[in-house]
Amino acid sequence: MSSPRPKLISLDAFAKTVEDARIKTASGGIITLLCCLVALILIRNEYIDYTTIVTLPELVVDRDINKQLEINMDMSFPNLPCDMINMDLFDETGDMKLDVINSGLEKYRIIKRGNNKVVEELDDQPALRREQPLHEICKGLGENEQGECGSCYGALPQDKKEYCCNSCAAVRRAYAHKKWQFFDGENIEQCEKEGYVQKLKDRINQNEGCRVKGSAKINRVAGTMDFAPGISTTSNGQHVHDLSLYTKYPDKFNFDHVIHHLSFGKIPTAITNLQETDSLSPLDGHSFLQHKRYHMNNYYLKIVSTRFENLDGTKKVDTNQFSVITHDRPLVGGKDEDHQHTLHARGGVPSVAFHFDISPLKIINRERYAKTWSGFVLGVVSSVAGVLMVGALLDRSVFAAQQAMKGKKDL
Repeated sequence: MSSPRPKLISLDAFAKTVEDARIKTASGGIITLLCCLVALILIRNEYIDYTTIVTLPELVVDRDINKQLEINMDMSFPNLPCDMINMDLFDETGDMKLDVINSGLEKYRIIKRGNNKVVEELDDQPALRREQPLHEICKGLGENEQGECGSCYGALPQDKKEYCCNSCAAVRRAYAHKKWQFFDGENIEQCEKEGYVQKLKDRINQNEGCRVKGSAKINRVAGTMDFAPGISTTSNGQHVHDLSLYTKYPDKFNFDHVIHHLSFGKIPTAITNLQETDSLSPLDGHSFLQHKRYHMNNYYLKIVSTRFENLDGTKKVDTNQFSVITHDRPLVGGKDEDHQHTLHARGGVPSVAFHFDISPLKIINRERYAKTWSGFVLGVVSSVAGVLMVGALLDRSVFAAQQAMKGKKDL
């Protein structure tokens, strides 16, 4: 019976040489040491890659479209008192949130004192609750009811005391309903008695500013959030503001602003390894300080729902990223100052508006190791094999050069 040994010998891919046939040189030793050093460096780099945590994004369809969107805002208006700032929000569904500032955001007066000292104090002016029906704000008296019925100054019918304006806020609502100019409430008894007129004049004369910060929730649909002067009203599809007080002082107000922070949703501080986090709040630190009184500033935001998951999946934070395009124009329209071929539209009110669009997609960022265990082993083997192969070629080249030089000397 024949032995299978000769067949196995013919398949041996690792042919051996006898010790006597091997030639060792000093240059070969140096090349070997260099190969060992390079191999150790490559193995170290492979290990660093293996232990490095990276964030891998995945794009999916957003199924949480019915959830509300949380707005986190911190914004300053250095040349506009808090009493004049009005913020409204309306979306494509037809819903409108009036006075968003009074339902999650707070106003802080920026008081300028001597030696350039700036103090911020929480605004103590009572909120004008426009979400309440008019008949509740200006509640009238029944036929048999006794009590005071303040004048609405012709803005509402009071023949049978169906409406009564017993406060400055009620008169303001009545004027807004009638679309009358309210100015600063001067000569209106209720406002004079409450001290509203004098307090407002003092704040205007002292050149106070206003800071708006806090959080509010809105519908997760496209819409617009705008800051504009004076109380706003909506009628027949038109959204208008009372600019009477803004125009009364021609040298006092403008919509210069600084965006200290703007984000949508939670900031994922619990996730240790974050990449591209600048897209969570790209407007932080942005300012518009050009002292233009009749000017409109628009920010067009594209909001994308985002989830961050840590390495073991125990922590998941849902938030939102957004990109932004800025645009501003004068209300009088005409050619752009910097680009003469650009013609601006005419009209509008001095304001700062954020137009946001919601993406139907969602980005899931998951933390992962840069390499798997098998990838690490394969990388180490490939590195060592490659170094040895290059070293062998280099050694042969050096040895051949040495033999050639030796042959010339023998001649």
